Amino acid sequence: MRKNLLILPLLMLTLLLAACGFHLRGQGGFAFPFQTLFILSPNANAPFIIDLKRTVQLYNVKLVDSSENAQLTLHIVSETMSKQILSLSDAGRVREYQLNYRVSLRAYDIKLDEWVPADEIVLQRYLSYDNTQVLAKEMEETLLYQDMRKDAVQQILRRLSLAKAPPSPQ
Repeated sequence: MRKNLLILPLLMLTLLLAACGFHLRGQGGFAFPFQTLFILSPNANAPFIIDLKRTVQLYNVKLVDSSENAQLTLHIVSETMSKQILSLSDAGRVREYQLNYRVSLRAYDIKLDEWVPADEIVLQRYLSYDNTQVLAKEMEETLLYQDMRKDAVQQILRRLSLAKAPPSPQ
């Protein structure tokens, strides 16, 4: 009897969520106009590149070891992180930082025809700072950079899913 009383509210909640169109957030349903990809970058072991490769493979795109074997080459020209002071307290101590994350990229095929022209993804986050919580704020900064890195990967996937081969000259 008690068990039925617990199941009934859960069932009602489930029905309400289903009726309003709620669904769990998952990976975007990207469809790519290519099957093989080569990722060219200055540092193949950077966390960003590792995340990008792992995510691309989730969508059944085969990563190859050279641009000659790929339908498309994604050239990550640069990835930079920076931090600048945004505001100071009356005592001259930092109160807030602006964290910046930039990724420059372009994509082209084996004939060097551009599918995604040179572009830059620029992300920013704000970090309030407190000298009494140095370790916590360092961890928060690390988490904010990780979040920006994941966001940049998703933006690249969006750009690649919309990429089109340039029209061939007649």
